[in-house]
Amino acid sequence: MQSKRATITDVARLAGVSKATVSAVLNDTGTVKASTRDRVLSVMENVNYRPAGFSGRAAAQNERSIGLVIKEIDNPYYGEVVTGARAAAQESGYTLLVTSSEGEYEAERKAVELLQRKEVDGLILTPVLDYDADLSHLFELKRRNFPFVLLEELRGVPAGLIDVDNEEASRKAVEFLIAQGHTRIVHFAGPAYSWHSQERIDGVRRACSASHVIFGDDDVVRAGAHMEDGYRAGLEYFGALSPAARPTAVTCYNDLVALGLCRALNELGIGVPADVSVVGFDDIQMLEYLPLRLTTVRMPKFQMGQLAAQMLIRHIESREALPPQKVHLEAELVVRDSTRAVPQAPPPGRIRLASADGDGTAASGGRARTVAAP
Repeated sequence: MQSKRATITDVARLAGVSKATVSAVLNDTGTVKASTRDRVLSVMENVNYRPAGFSGRAAAQNERSIGLVIKEIDNPYYGEVVTGARAAAQESGYTLLVTSSEGEYEAERKAVELLQRKEVDGLILTPVLDYDADLSHLFELKRRNFPFVLLEELRGVPAGLIDVDNEEASRKAVEFLIAQGHTRIVHFAGPAYSWHSQERIDGVRRACSASHVIFGDDDVVRAGAHMEDGYRAGLEYFGALSPAARPTAVTCYNDLVALGLCRALNELGIGVPADVSVVGFDDIQMLEYLPLRLTTVRMPKFQMGQLAAQMLIRHIESREALPPQKVHLEAELVVRDSTRAVPQAPPPGRIRLASADGDGTAASGGRARTVAAP
């Protein structure tokens, strides 16, 4: 792995030309033979030569662009991320190109290769983390010092990162439910291709283990990332339970799963929040316009996209390779109408022998930080 970016001297040496010739190619000035020009551009691409404001073959045309690879084109969460990234890109004179992997590794690999062929200056990625995924295309980006920033951490890949502490955010949401008297809590988990899925499960476990609430493997319901996933999982899970066996609260991987679950509960004649409290994750914009206003964890989506683009552009325009920087933003629990307190004593057999503070907050947990719904 290179520790420093290639210089104009390196390009000239490898192409067998003078620095003046390389400069003429970069600035599209002077008379340079087509064969020489192609050789210089090929060397610049191979060594990823990136002087400030230029990039490979696109440099000669003075075109600047960055790519963003998301995972779900129909998820409104990514719409706000894209809006933030686009705002930052435009401010710096870059065009933003967006594509989606739809949670498929092979689609992500092809998207990365396509965007490179389109001569983008750098990439923002929400990587697919399927167990069978081959991450060689990302290691190749790192080997070539091609600038890229992640919106989800890839362990073992040293790269810039903009994210939220998903485990901590999930923990806050569950601590709020415990403080509201809920002792039977399940989690509708997300897809295997996202590390955020496991982080949010871990947050539920942390909150429950620090309280009197039992949370086991059977309390993790495999759902997905879409409304139909929440709907399907909700019908299957709650349709098989008697009223006495139902959980009193459900946390969901994201808002789409939560909305699908709410529809399933309605069809089953189970009230939200009268019978079951539901908590989402993301705080997508459509929640403001639905009849049932969902309690959720607000992700700083616009800011994430904006900061990722700004970080990427700094790497693109730096004459030296910058060290990877990790930025974790804060998420907030927004309490709305899909949750309620459960004042009655919990049924026997579902709690450990442990005490809670007088205000209902678990003794070793702490109260969840909340913000008022707008």
